[in-house]
Amino acid sequence: MGIVVQKYGGSSVANAEKFRRVARRIAWKRQQGHDVVVVVSAPGDTTDDLLDKASELTKNASAREMDVLLSTGEQISIALLAMALQEIGCPAISLTGPQAGFQTDDTHRAAKIQNIDTKRVRQELALGKVVIVAGFQGLDANGDITTLGRGGSDASAIALAAYLEAEACQIFTDVDGVYTSDPRLVPTAARLDEISYDEILELAAAGAQVMQLRSVEFAKQYGVEFEVLSSLAPLPSEGGIEKGTKVVAALSPNNNRVVSGVAVDSKVARITILSLPDRPGVAAKVFGALGKAKVNVDMIVQSAGVVAGGIPTADIAFTCARDDLDLALDVCQEVLTALAGTQLIYDIDVAKVSIVGSGVASNYGVAAKMFEALAERGVNIELITGSEIKISCLVRASQAVEAVRAVHDKFELGKTAAGAEVK
Repeated sequence: MGIVVQKYGGSSVANAEKFRRVARRIAWKRQQGHDVVVVVSAPGDTTDDLLDKASELTKNASAREMDVLLSTGEQISIALLAMALQEIGCPAISLTGPQAGFQTDDTHRAAKIQNIDTKRVRQELALGKVVIVAGFQGLDANGDITTLGRGGSDASAIALAAYLEAEACQIFTDVDGVYTSDPRLVPTAARLDEISYDEILELAAAGAQVMQLRSVEFAKQYGVEFEVLSSLAPLPSEGGIEKGTKVVAALSPNNNRVVSGVAVDSKVARITILSLPDRPGVAAKVFGALGKAKVNVDMIVQSAGVVAGGIPTADIAFTCARDDLDLALDVCQEVLTALAGTQLIYDIDVAKVSIVGSGVASNYGVAAKMFEALAERGVNIELITGSEIKISCLVRASQAVEAVRAVHDKFELGKTAAGAEVK
């Protein structure tokens, strides 16, 4: 049998008993004849605790020193998990990201994996050991520790699976797969048996807390299909069945669903620029400046404004992350100082509701059905944008949950269908 890469999140190793449970699951997989490589995150709230400790000392910590600090969380996990495995007679060794060969660029706090030298990992596997690797971290060309950003352990696992040409990659979390919507908001949400790279990327971008975007992009680039499972499910050694959501390049031919999920993002803000001169290059100046400032924008809509002094104008509205609002306003204001007569306004009482599915573009009436669902619940749509597999609507924040439930019900996503399973 080949190599299996498993990844366990922080909630899966939050205490001693959970470490033991994870160890038993890993040992069972090894007993089936697989070589096992495990990527693990910092235990529980360790990363948040480290951030709090840093904030007690400074509000302007250097990114390099923050990486040195935050990387220690995963080192706690790998050592403890190795001990838990050794305690039950399973040979194991822990490796930091650099020891496991992770080479990154020098962008601290958000580094990108450039290469993995898998020699050490393969050597340890050849000795019959389970190799436990610290996720979320690597080493740049200067020999400095880097981290991959929030959720970076997913990227570590998928990258390892690619470089090791693993037989399987399993991402264990505290939920048993990807759902048609957030079960905390929509009680009838159903677990999907499979979902495509493009669908899960769009769901993540739309606000669903499913996977780190970069990790799925990496999986798509290298063709690594993986499965999202629950570490809390009954252990196979106790009669449990490993069953979750497979993330694949393309859905099975017999899977004919139109919409796969509904997501909501309540951490957005809308910025509207009124009376921009309607001529070539003006929008480029605005969004070029926002891009230079590293502000990601979404839901861009332009509409005709009024004619001011014989000059046609346009109004442009767009959304950005609420955390980026102040920076985005400063950037826009600086650009607009050279454009007389413009006005800048913003709104934080908004939320983005999106449907995602491979069949959105190829089926008639999908958008109408979504708009109808919102209208029936008295939810007004303030902005609309779409792509081949996604339609997004901006609504009042106070109506976000009602909107998600309405759309989920309208498309009957909670019913057992091809590729979906009721929770």
